[in-house]
Amino acid sequence: MSDTAAKELTLFVQSKKVVTSFYRPAAPTASSGNPAADVGNPPHADPDASRAGEEAHFLSDDQARCVAMAEECASRRGYTLRVVDVAKIGRIERIVSERLRNVTAFPVLVGAAERRLEGPEAFTDERLCEMMPADMVGQRAFTYIKVRGGDLDRIRDVLLGLPEVKELHLLTGDWDVFVVLEFSEKSGGKRQILDFVTGRIRGVPEVLDTSTLVPEYSATKFPF
Repeated sequence: MSDTAAKELTLFVQSKKVVTSFYRPAAPTASSGNPAADVGNPPHADPDASRAGEEAHFLSDDQARCVAMAEECASRRGYTLRVVDVAKIGRIERIVSERLRNVTAFPVLVGAAERRLEGPEAFTDERLCEMMPADMVGQRAFTYIKVRGGDLDRIRDVLLGLPEVKELHLLTGDWDVFVVLEFSEKSGGKRQILDFVTGRIRGVPEVLDTSTLVPEYSATKFPF
């Protein structure tokens, strides 16, 4: 599957038909042909009255909210979203049989490899981001840290006090601490990351050694 196809999703919704206006044409009397007096629906000269009884399709608030969430997520993460209203098309049986088999609740978001979200409850920021993994804007790195015995609470607080440290995990084994680093710009590359590790992290008195992994490419399913 091409990168373009992998970034295309289809959102199936099911609208309801409603009447666009509460106006009703005045009913003529059998004797005179004049409009009958109707207290509940009086005669009027409103030009929009000619449209009385026209049908339109509207989404429920739950489905409209899901559409807005999916469109916002797709826009942020570089995906193309096609919205299809199954209530408006004459090929609903074929569509249901081909792509919406066993669907019990709308909306349904279908992505690469036919992965899908079904029903309003499934549409959360986390689930949408899982459906639309995206290239990371900044640069991440992962550093293992060996420390000498000391106050682990203080070491933890010092490391978490560095803005570039986004996650910290205490380990057992050859390494004592694992941190996730994130830099807003990629321009500095590995040099920027290793300068930070050797200058700031190794500057913590209890740190004895470090080992840093710098990925060549990163994608994320987490919101950003």
